[in-house]
Amino acid sequence: MMASFDYWPDIRVIYEPGCLGQLGKLAAELGGKRILVVTDPGIVKAGISTLAVQSLEAASLNVFLFDGVEENPTSRHVANGASFVAEQEGIDLIVGLGGGSAMDCAKGINFLVTNGGEIEDYWGSGNAGHPMLPSIGVPTTAGTGSEAQSYALISHEETHKKMACGDRKARFRTVLLDPELTEGLPREIASVTGIDALAHAIESYVCTKRNEISRMFSRRAWALMSRSFEQVISGDATVGERGDMLLGAHLAGAAIEASMLGAAHACANPLTAKYGITHGVAVGLMLSTVVRYNAQTGLYDGLDAKRGGAEELASWVEMLTLNAGFPRSLSEAGIEERNIEDLAELACEEWTGTFNPRPLGMSDFEELYDAAF
Repeated sequence: MMASFDYWPDIRVIYEPGCLGQLGKLAAELGGKRILVVTDPGIVKAGISTLAVQSLEAASLNVFLFDGVEENPTSRHVANGASFVAEQEGIDLIVGLGGGSAMDCAKGINFLVTNGGEIEDYWGSGNAGHPMLPSIGVPTTAGTGSEAQSYALISHEETHKKMACGDRKARFRTVLLDPELTEGLPREIASVTGIDALAHAIESYVCTKRNEISRMFSRRAWALMSRSFEQVISGDATVGERGDMLLGAHLAGAAIEASMLGAAHACANPLTAKYGITHGVAVGLMLSTVVRYNAQTGLYDGLDAKRGGAEELASWVEMLTLNAGFPRSLSEAGIEERNIEDLAELACEEWTGTFNPRPLGMSDFEELYDAAF
């Protein structure tokens, strides 16, 4: 029987090379007059924020730039952004410009400036009682798909535990997918964000909340990214291939929004939080192991026309991560065997693991880490 779903699309998505130039017009259409741009120093250095500001100012809008975002933003970054807004007067629209960190931080700031309190107050779903500012998402990497989602992933400043803070009001009203913005992306960043996006397509396809809508997004996301990933990380990709990755990552994010993730992300988050392994690398270390663990479900059939079975898919994922220069194992990444029990305990607390197609307990997570070790 077809799985039940409640699909509520409400994001305008524009895909076109050079569409960043439309930012000012689109912000004005949403009623923006005083615009907060949330980004990071790398985007400023690359000159992308300058292009965004120029478009906004050409539409006679006042622009305020907050570039205090770092990788894996914490409650401190969100609070700093909210304090920055408080120093201005009448911010009425927010632009998230950058990778998932910038877009998540933009959502987090939106929670605080419209609803008050601390970001911890919004951990969970639907905790914003008041309207939020209209916002625009402009991804500059093909990775998290945050621009398609209502959740902001913010790490707790002290515990480093990832807090999923979600509300439909936090979703970007408009999204600009401009493949020109990913040109010149360093190989390392293209690799870690790309593997994360591929994992989103794989995990959303088989999770317990999968449905006809989410699987449609997952399949198309996988088709686009699986044919372009290797070209993109090689640095020789055409604008069309970079566009495939960017759109694929967005569709994978839409698949998550309509369903969920699974054990690869549940295992990866403790590796990042406790041992500082970059999120995309952590996901890549666990993904093929999780695919093999779930193989008996038969749910991967239909995702990839060329690689029909779970073993073929897992082997191909391993090849991609090796070509991307990732460690071959947890031990190669610096994890010691004695760490596995602690990692398994932390993974048991991860929400995404509860949506894995095969149920997981402490011993199962230990098995997964052992296999990846």
